[in-house]
Amino acid sequence: MSWISLPLLLPWRSVNLFIVIKLKQKGIRDGQYYQPNDETVGNAEVVQHHLWLLTLDDKLYTAPLQDPQRVLDVGTGTGLWAIDFADLHPSAEVIGTDLSPIQISSAPPNVTFEIDDCTDEWTYPAESFDYIHVRGLAGCATSWINFYQQALKALKPGGYIEHMEYDAKVFSFTSGPTDPENHGFDTLMDNLIDCGKKHGRRFDIANELASNMQAAGFVDIIDKAHVWPIGLWPKNARLKNIGRWNVRNWEDSMESWCLALFTRDLGWTYEEVQQHIRQVKAAVHNRRLRNYQEVRVIYAKKPGGNPKPS
Repeated sequence: MSWISLPLLLPWRSVNLFIVIKLKQKGIRDGQYYQPNDETVGNAEVVQHHLWLLTLDDKLYTAPLQDPQRVLDVGTGTGLWAIDFADLHPSAEVIGTDLSPIQISSAPPNVTFEIDDCTDEWTYPAESFDYIHVRGLAGCATSWINFYQQALKALKPGGYIEHMEYDAKVFSFTSGPTDPENHGFDTLMDNLIDCGKKHGRRFDIANELASNMQAAGFVDIIDKAHVWPIGLWPKNARLKNIGRWNVRNWEDSMESWCLALFTRDLGWTYEEVQQHIRQVKAAVHNRRLRNYQEVRVIYAKKPGGNPKPS
């Protein structure tokens, strides 16, 4: 299915803009980032962006912001979140950063995109931003405490950071760890975690982010877990809809998650990776398994008064 046929129920204009993008894989240091920046990954970003909106009741953020005027979106990808935030806050200056220039060209005038590696030393002057947004960067940073320390420095007093992240485990309400039908899930996620540890860029970080923020100097930390069902098994209509979109997320994302890591680090062949993906896809569509994953939304404040507008 072409993404031109995506339901137009998606509430944010960036989804409609995205269907005209042609993405190019360029600008990334060899071996540094585990996913390609190509059209397939871009399609998955549309689905993931919509999943977060469903999770947060069409909200782009949960931090208690007060008229933010300078906003940084770290790891912006195709720029979906940055564009939607800029539309929602037309007086704000929004900067989106990523490793390569794959962002949407028809962005609002209050958005700029920059090529930057968030794992390097940050070059923004101290107290530059009212709000810093981070989403889906597990497997990218070697030290989240160092990352948050740099974010703390870049925030104005009273400014907020918010990090939305995926847990690197799949859970089930019905099957145990020895269930053969869930073996594909377990193998996939365990291998991803092992590869991340090998490179010093862990995937299993979601449960530690709040404590890392505290260690970096943030205060008033709120950490909330949400459930993303995998499949159509929930009876609750809202969760069933999230599960429907999460099926597409898994179908579109699995190859980009594991192909480079499994062939390079584990010595798998391309066909072995594809065979494993087919096994996991069967589990994705197996309603008996009632699988789900957790995602976390954590926000925290830089000590000090309310940030003053720029």
